[in-house]
Amino acid sequence: MPKLKISTIDDDKPVVLKVKISAAVHRDLIAYSKALKNEGGQLLDRETLVGPMLERFMATDRAFRRARRQKNSEG
Repeated sequence: MPKLKISTIDDDKPVVLKVKISAAVHRDLIAYSKALKNEGGQLLDRETLVGPMLERFMATDRAFRRARRQKNSEG
């Protein structure tokens, strides 16, 4: 099995964010947590997974990084 993109979760002060997701995404979050556990990690709840997944998504989105750099250089 290929390595999962999320492997460790930093212990950072969380900010509570209420979101609505589809049932399919919810099932996938549960499955992802189980896959992490199978790779030797811990079984994480879905709320804990959402933040690192969003962080990873934004870190790998080239257009977002470019727009953010441009905004930071302007002001």
